[in-house]
Amino acid sequence: MRAIVLLPDHLHAIWCLPPGDANYSGRWQWIKTQFIQRWLAAGGSDCDVTEGRKNDGRRGVWQPKFWEHTIEEEDDFERHFDYIHFNPVKHGYVQCPADWEWSSFHRWVRAGVYPTKWACGNRGEVPTFAQIENTVGE
Repeated sequence: MRAIVLLPDHLHAIWCLPPGDANYSGRWQWIKTQFIQRWLAAGGSDCDVTEGRKNDGRRGVWQPKFWEHTIEEEDDFERHFDYIHFNPVKHGYVQCPADWEWSSFHRWVRAGVYPTKWACGNRGEVPTFAQIENTVGE
């Protein structure tokens, strides 16, 4: 897992799968199932779902679908990497990515990839690291 952010109503992640393995669906199914079991066991609740979804064994915690995108070049990786870490700011949950606990952003700050104050207070378009790095410390 290269990057992840968990928000109240969705999550984003970048995975690096083994060569020849593109089983996104199986992995998302496992992640959602494990999360739901633990969420409900810890006292979390689910929303109502239709009878058809109940019959399919679905719970009202996650949306039934997912979106996947294969990253094939460095620029694409960097855009998605920044987008994931900026997402809590984009949705108005925090002023700075560092203020959101449920993110791999903190790991990448410790590794020296991002400065702690990266993208603070910017709710417009997702900034690139290059756009922000020169403003750190101002």
